[in-house]
Amino acid sequence: MTTSLTSNSTSTVELKPSYNIPVVLIVGSVILLLIRQPVAGGIIGLFGLFLLYQAITLRLQFTATDLDLVRGDRLLRRFPYSEWQNWRIFWNIVPILFYFKEIKSIHFLPILFEPKTLKACLEERCPRID
Repeated sequence: MTTSLTSNSTSTVELKPSYNIPVVLIVGSVILLLIRQPVAGGIIGLFGLFLLYQAITLRLQFTATDLDLVRGDRLLRRFPYSEWQNWRIFWNIVPILFYFKEIKSIHFLPILFEPKTLKACLEERCPRID
């Protein structure tokens, strides 16, 4: 279910995908291939295709109590806000990495979702500790 960001924190918000990072990596790999750097171009291109696949198939859903990672109708992982200790989005101008720390683990995710909505949902549902 997709709802608007202006709704309260009890509704579910599903983030739209962002293809910025995969596209930049794929374009960069083509440039590397054109300047005869086949190994680097191939590795970066494969990584870009992998991230493109992830951006197409995965969704983040902010619920009242959890951040859910979903593929299609299948819940892959649930991250309860009650276990979060901190979060951060790296590079505010060009957000590329989302970090959050739970009680027992840390997570780094590439920004494959609309970054402004991601930040707004995080600030609303799980205020950051600085």
